[in-house]
Amino acid sequence: MQSLRFKAIDKLNNSTTDIKVESSAKITAIFGENVFTIKKARQFLSDEAFKSLLSSVRGGKKIDRMMGNQIANGIKAWAETKGVTHFTHWFQPLTGASAEKHDSFFTIKGDGTPIEEFEGAALIQQEPDASSFPSGGLRATFEARGYTAWDPSSPPFVMEIGTGKTLCIPTIYVSYTGESLDAKTPLLKALVALDKAAVDVCQYFDKNITKVTPTLGWEQEYFVVDAGLANARPDILMSGRSVFGHAPAKGQQLEDHYFGTIPERIYAFMRDFEEESYKLGIPLRTRHNEVAPAQFECAPIFEEVNLAVDHNLLLMDLMTRVAKRHSLAVLLHEKPFAGINGSGKHNNWSMATDTGVNLLAPGKTPKTNLMFLTFFVNTIKAVHDYADLLRASIAGAGNDHRLGANEAPPAIISIFIGKYLSEVLNQVETRVGGKFDEQDEAMLKLDIHKSIPELMLDNTDRNRTSPFAFTGNKFEFRAVGSSVSCAQAMTVLNTIVAETLKQFKKDVEASIDKGEKKEIAVMHVIQRYVVESKKVLFEGDGYSDEWEKEAAKRGLPNVKTTPLALDAYLTKKSKTLFESNDIYNHIELEARHEIMLEEYIKKVQIEARIMGELATTIILPSVIKYQNVLIQNIKGLKDAGLSEAAYASQTQVLEKICKHIEGMSSGVEAMIAERKKANALTDTREKAIAYCDTIKGKYFDVIRYNVDKLEMLVDDAHWMLPKYRELLFLR
Repeated sequence: MQSLRFKAIDKLNNSTTDIKVESSAKITAIFGENVFTIKKARQFLSDEAFKSLLSSVRGGKKIDRMMGNQIANGIKAWAETKGVTHFTHWFQPLTGASAEKHDSFFTIKGDGTPIEEFEGAALIQQEPDASSFPSGGLRATFEARGYTAWDPSSPPFVMEIGTGKTLCIPTIYVSYTGESLDAKTPLLKALVALDKAAVDVCQYFDKNITKVTPTLGWEQEYFVVDAGLANARPDILMSGRSVFGHAPAKGQQLEDHYFGTIPERIYAFMRDFEEESYKLGIPLRTRHNEVAPAQFECAPIFEEVNLAVDHNLLLMDLMTRVAKRHSLAVLLHEKPFAGINGSGKHNNWSMATDTGVNLLAPGKTPKTNLMFLTFFVNTIKAVHDYADLLRASIAGAGNDHRLGANEAPPAIISIFIGKYLSEVLNQVETRVGGKFDEQDEAMLKLDIHKSIPELMLDNTDRNRTSPFAFTGNKFEFRAVGSSVSCAQAMTVLNTIVAETLKQFKKDVEASIDKGEKKEIAVMHVIQRYVVESKKVLFEGDGYSDEWEKEAAKRGLPNVKTTPLALDAYLTKKSKTLFESNDIYNHIELEARHEIMLEEYIKKVQIEARIMGELATTIILPSVIKYQNVLIQNIKGLKDAGLSEAAYASQTQVLEKICKHIEGMSSGVEAMIAERKKANALTDTREKAIAYCDTIKGKYFDVIRYNVDKLEMLVDDAHWMLPKYRELLFLR
């Protein structure tokens, strides 16, 4: 019987399928066609309903329930023009993905009359089961009630799956007792906190600023492999990555894949999912080959953070589904293949005012430069003060394989700002006597204006080894994992910056109360913040051993594993931070910590199980078959009366195979024994550490080493699993 591996290869070799993607001449012709935009709302809503919706979307006001029915009817009328028959509250439980439960517009009235309706109550609030999603102990199994509530700041959209179309209402998700059970609720709260804190500080520079909107432009990296080959790899199907696989002769060492010509089959897939994305209002702008073979990237134009997070979740879902049309599989895991680059999701973050100013872009005037310097230094201070929490926000089983693996930033959180801005901060720090006074006020402003170039985009090189780099008019949080939602990282980042800005205002006001002029007070606080946070600034190679030693001298945290990194959520400092900004109460925070530990345990557990299963049921039988071939060959040569030298090579290979079979099998047995011990632990943190340090730390690499050696010893015809050379290069 032919193995799935060779069937998949044969199918690829003999395939004549030519998937043609018909697309519109212009993206603008289809962009947002499946989204209930403000323009469509104007068309389908009455004046009063439109004004109510607009005040909610733009002003953050709650939807007037009296208007709920009118708005719902308008949305339904629009959706029906698209052929929609069902609706769902689309929410983001703590699974890392989105969730939905579809209900039809169809109902039957008391007199038996069947009708189509969509009431305001159904639009604004629904009641999904709260016990079947992760809750960290917030909900018992018998406590099933939870609520989803409409988030008007993210517009409703129509999702097309095959020939079916469903109206999706983006919502938050909370428990019966009010605790947040999702990723969106705390994110929205963090955005509100930053808006308020940033506006308060902006008032020092421009009284016309009344709103600050954090923005996000993510970069999504991913791998694409043939679906037949992926289906022949149980480890990829179960865990999203290959737990075994010897490095191919060619990997990424020639650097010929990066920005190379996009393979035709992948190009068709890209155009297809881009078309679907444009319909949903996802503003994709960039596509290209990434560094590793079979790795690619796409990126959109930046958007408001909440909408950008929603769009990224939608995109990951779209890519996975559209790939199936092309007999492809998308791998979003941070490290699906050993020995080549993994995938991240760079989060490009900034803040924009309602007056059209990017607060992280140096302006044309001294005043705007001072405002830039204020927000620039406050962000640095926030990252310095809460580096452990920022590290925790990107912790996960997948990212542990990637961080510091010579293609991703290290686990040490540091900031790269480039030589020009480093010089500016040095000037601020080393001001003679450490003082600014009134007679220096005019010169002070001019000095700042001269020191900071108006456009920073090309005034400094990029540092790809930095987890948090300034790239001209934004900070790029490079350490976020490719498979996760941006929500957690954005919740933490916006919260810590909000807290720092709040403290900045208090410090400035204290100086003003002592008689200092506003600009002088601002500069004195900036100067102090530069001194207090400069140790987090690093311009060199983040991959080097020297940096790890230097970071230790500076006292920067270097937490390399998820179970320990997550401890940052439970410190007194973190609890105070989140509670004072109304992001999480201590119960929600502890629950999330528990959920993240449980998720880590389950992911490593799945990998351990699939390793054992593959080693025992697929690899060992294949190796034994080839072992028998060698034995028969050696026996035949012996029987023919040939000397030992005639079959010395075969004997040597056979001995190596026996050695690696023993290494693999004993490793699996020991790992299973340790797994049983870990499973008996009742403390979740202890169990996570056991899975990390013992099961993964002691056995994964040992088992893999022996399996990968066997792959290079066994006859290719006997090896059942698709090899890296096939997964990475056959398309």
